[in-house]
Formats: sequence, structure tokens, C-alpha cells
Amino acid sequence: MSSTAGTPDISAQIAADLPYLRRYARALTGSQTTGDKYAITTLEAILADPAIFDRMTSPRVALFKAFNSIWMSSGAPIEADIDLTGPEARAQMRLSRLTSGTREALLLQSIEGFTADQIGEIVGVSGDEAASLLDIARDEMSKGILGNVMVIEDEAIIAMDISEIVAQMGHEVTGIARTKTAAVELARRTPPDMILADIQLADKSSGIDAVNEILAELGDRPVVFITAFPERLLTGDRPEPAFLITKPYSEDQVRSAVSQAMFFTSTETLLA
Repeated sequence: MSSTAGTPDISAQIAADLPYLRRYARALTGSQTTGDKYAITTLEAILADPAIFDRMTSPRVALFKAFNSIWMSSGAPIEADIDLTGPEARAQMRLSRLTSGTREALLLQSIEGFTADQIGEIVGVSGDEAASLLDIARDEMSKGILGNVMVIEDEAIIAMDISEIVAQMGHEVTGIARTKTAAVELARRTPPDMILADIQLADKSSGIDAVNEILAELGDRPVVFITAFPERLLTGDRPEPAFLITKPYSEDQVRSAVSQAMFFTSTETLLA
């Protein structure tokens, strides 16, 4: 995109926020592939018609607003190649039961940190209406699926805090692992339904490697990464997590990501 006199280049304005739009898109769709398709479509639409990038608001809000317009106009369709007998079908069934607009509002607030007024601007409602959507979303998602959760985190205080949040939600915490080796051993002893993981562990081992080894042995299950280094996972060069929280995190972020991951990517082993 070229600049006009006195007008900043739109591509430069959105570059810093693009990784976070991709993060939101993947959390919204539950799929890196599908999420990235929507993010790419958004950029193509802005290229074709720069007017959809609202210059009267902040660049970040404008980018997410353009994305939301495309997302809503598409009707969030199920792709033709999805196995309708698998977990994706169950996820789509659960999503269809949510009050319209609540999923988007919840992710925009708890994962991306937008205020109720900003969410309203993005989705086209008032700030008060956005706040109401958030209340409904938290209530509906908290009544989702419960299961066993493993925490991979080397900082004791953070590990205890995350575990307490998860337990208060009604999930069972199978244990806390501080290293890759300990994580793999814990998973073998008590297979988790879901994993919450940092990426840099106590002995300089990798939480990413720990998760990959666990999933290779036990099969796919929901994973939420909580890290101070999100850029290591938002490169676009390899499979990336749908659910990624940046430290320092809030309790709402953890609750939302856990509920979303359990709700959207749950397996048969989870407790209804």
C-alpha cells in the first residue's frame, strides 16, 4: 500500500498488530489454518478498499473492526472438508448454542485486552451492550466442559496462581511440572484433558517440546500457552497455538482461554 500526502501508510499502521489479529482469529475459529485465512482475507480487503480501515479510531481497533466485518458477513461457515463426526462437529454444535456475539466479545476482552467501549466499536454495538455480551459469555462458557488440567510452569507463585484459578473453575489439576522431563512423566502418570504451559522452563528446557512430546504420546488435546515471549510462537513458520496468553496475565484471560479451549477443542475424555 502506498502512502498519500499527509496520510500514514496503512500497512505500517497495522504491522505491529497483525500477529495479535492472527492470534484472535485462531482463538475465534479454533484453527490456525482457518484463522489465518480470515486474517489474510481482511488484509486483502483493506488493500482493495482502504476505506474499510477506519482512520477515525486507533489503528488496532480499526484492524479488528475490519476483520469483524468480514467474519460476520461470512456467517462463520464450516469448511467443507471438516470431519463432521469428529471433535470439530461437537465444537460447532456447542458454538451454535451460544448467544450471538458473546464469543467475539469475550475473546476481544480477555485475550486481546480491549475495553467494553472498544469492543462495542469493533462489533458495532454500544459499550453497555458490549459489557452485557461479556457477562453473558462468561456465564455461558463457565458452564462448559470440565476436565483434568496439567500445569507446566517453573515459577512457583505463577504455577500456584494458575492452578488456583483452574480449580476454582471446577477443573481438577493433575499436578505442576517445572521441566520438560517432569511434564512428560506427569502426563504419563495422569493423562491430562488439557495442558497449560509456559515455554521457557526451569532447566532451560522447552515447554513447547514438552507439549509436543506429550501430544505425540497421548494424542491431541487442548493446549493454552502462557508466556512472556509470545513472539516465539507467533512466527507463522510452524503450527501455532490457537490459545496464547501473554504474561503478565489477568485472571479473566486465564479463565477465558481455559473455557474456550475446553469448549472448542474438547475430546471424548472430558467430563460433561
